[in-house]
Order: sequence, then C-alpha cells, then structure tokens
Amino acid sequence: MLPKWPNPTTTPDRRIVPLPLTAAGRSCLLPPPPESFSCTEGIFLRSTAAQDLPSECGSLRTSIDLFISRDRHPLVQLLSCCESAMGSRLQSLKFDTLSGMFHTATQMAAGRGISQLLKKAFCNHPSGSSLLSSNLINHKESFGFIGLRALSILGVGASGLLSFATIASADEAEQGLEAPSYPWPHAGILSSYDHASIRRGHQVYQQVCASCHSMSLISYRDLVGVAYTEEETKAMAAEIEVVDGPNDEGEMFTRPGKLSDRFPQPYANEQAARYANGGAYPPDLSLITKARHNGQNYVFALLTGYRDPPAGVSIREGLHYNPYFPGGAIAMPKMLMDGAVEYEDGTPATEAQMGKDVVSFLSWAAEPEMEERKLMGVKWIFLLSLALLQAAYYRRMKWSIFKSRKLVLDVVN
Repeated sequence: MLPKWPNPTTTPDRRIVPLPLTAAGRSCLLPPPPESFSCTEGIFLRSTAAQDLPSECGSLRTSIDLFISRDRHPLVQLLSCCESAMGSRLQSLKFDTLSGMFHTATQMAAGRGISQLLKKAFCNHPSGSSLLSSNLINHKESFGFIGLRALSILGVGASGLLSFATIASADEAEQGLEAPSYPWPHAGILSSYDHASIRRGHQVYQQVCASCHSMSLISYRDLVGVAYTEEETKAMAAEIEVVDGPNDEGEMFTRPGKLSDRFPQPYANEQAARYANGGAYPPDLSLITKARHNGQNYVFALLTGYRDPPAGVSIREGLHYNPYFPGGAIAMPKMLMDGAVEYEDGTPATEAQMGKDVVSFLSWAAEPEMEERKLMGVKWIFLLSLALLQAAYYRRMKWSIFKSRKLVLDVVN
C-alpha cells in the first residue's frame, strides 16, 4: 500500500520526479504528490546537483524529491528498485554519501531500527564517489517537535507522579495515617453493644483516662442497666464530692455525688488544663467517636499506635510520635500498657483488650440510643412490609377490575 500524502498547504514547487529506470524499477516508485503538501507527516530528500551523479548513471541525472512518511518508509523500496534496475553497474558505484544521507534521514523518520537495516545493506559496497548528494529539506522542526512533545509528555507524567506522591506523603503527615478497619461486634445492622466490654471500658476510663479527659455529657444514672446495677452506680457516685449550693446561708458546700450528677471534671477550666498539659488541651470524650473521622477505628489506632519515630524524624521534647495523629507528634504519652488495669472479671488486661473495651465504652457514650434505634428500625421494616403486601393485594384484586374495564360510548343513539 502506498503512503498517504498529507493535507495540502503551500509549497507548490516541490514534486517527485520518477526515476527513468526499467519497468521493474519504475513500478516500485512512489506516485507524484499533490501540487502542495504539508511536511507534518514526513520529510523530503532532494538531490538537485547533476554533477554529483557519476556518468554511469546516465538518465539518473535529474531532480529527485523523496517523501519519507512516518507510516511507511519508501527508502528501502527505492534501494531494492535501484539494485534490480541497474544490476552490476550499481555495485561499482560508491555509496559513502548515499549511506550517510540515508542514515541521517532514516534516523529521524524511521528510528534506529531502519537505520541499522540500511547499514547492513551498504556495509559490503566499495567506497568511492557518491551516487546521490542529498540536500534535506527536512523540516527537522516537525520531527524535533514530535520528539520534544513525547519527552514533554513523559516529563509531565513523571513530574505528576512525583507530585502526587509528594502531596500524598504531605497529606499523610498532616492529616495522620488512615486508621485500619476493625470488626467491631456492635457494627452490624442487628448487633448490639457488648455490655461486659462497656463495663470494662468504663473501668479503663476511670483509672487511666479520667485524670485528663472529661465526659461532661454523661451522668452516673446513664450507667444503670447498661454496665452496672443501680446500687453499684449509687455507690460509685457517692465516692466523688460535688460542689453544690448555695445553702440557706448563701454559701456553697460540698456533698457526696448522686445518680443525677455528671462525671467529674479533671480541671476547673481550659486554662488550667492547658497549663497542666504543656499547652495541649485534652478533648472531652463524650462524643469523641462521632467527632473524629473514622471514629472508633481512629481512637483504637491512636491508643495502640505509639511507635519510635522513624529515621530522620525529630520529635520536640514533651511530645510523642504517633503516626495516626495529625502531624505525627502528640502530647499525650502512651497510656495503655499490659497490666495497667486489673479487670474485675479476670479478663487479661492487654493493650489491645483495653483499647477495645474503652472504645466500646466511648461508642456507647456517643450513641447510647443505638440499640433502641436498631430495634425501632426492625419494627418499622416489618410494619411497612405488611403495608406493602396489603397494597399489592388491593391493587391486584380490587383496583384491577376498574383498570381493565372497557367503556363504550354509543354516540349515535
């Protein structure tokens, strides 16, 4: 198949003059291009100096323009045609200039593969005067632009990947490592809280977390029937002292805690909390699993994710490295250690067990109505299913009679 000429532009003086060879050779030559053409799809090879041709070539003394297409390269065809047309006379010609010219042209048009093929074709010919002295009307800018465009695309792609990796690393360092997903037993549609785990989690909070973190939205009475009996909860509340008043004399007084009292605050105000913790403010844990992205998983990963800082990462004095915390440096030291709490039911107090239990307790504190909500959802689904069956029955057995009725109007009578 002959190469396709490009769309015409403005160079009407360039043409291809067929070589006056034998019929076998002439049949292999390219047809003349249109009067004008564009070199965006190839280059042109021209020889206009008749004195450059040896006398043995005879009628080959003419002007030759060769279009080298990117889709199909006719240089190899031209060589084979010349060899078949001129026979042994071509063997005595000297191919130094021709070989160099074709090497340069094919290096740009066809790449290194065609260039190596042409080198093999000319390596056995003797050297001497040149057959064709080529003058590349190369439009090298076209091929140079293609090469630069390819390199630009590769460069942009590589820089984009590096930029994405840099942004991802910076985002990971700024936002913290994404917490993995854990199979929480209360996460199912029909699942409920593990109340034994809630009781153990409250014990962990009371002995480990309550010294710094408050739970201002939780009252002691909320624990009744969930983790403790009423008597146990009253005894627990009576252990604290609450400032109340004023009394009849207008003075404030302290009294033992009651079921209606909220959990005690570890600090009088925010300024006192920051002063005691080196400028960091311990957040309230009442809604912590709802207030953080990927709440339960994040809290568990944060409590159990303390590591030594990697090489090249320096942590300021008073901070601790935790990859799950935004920025990687957290003021809270590692609090959960094996054996830090002695469970009442004899469960081994490992770091992971304590983390699971305290997260279960915090999840219940953030959503104490979860079990009732799920139960109400099941009831509504059951009632709506009955209503759907009733609607389907009435549509099929009652309304179908009216929908299938055909009314005929006798307009004549």
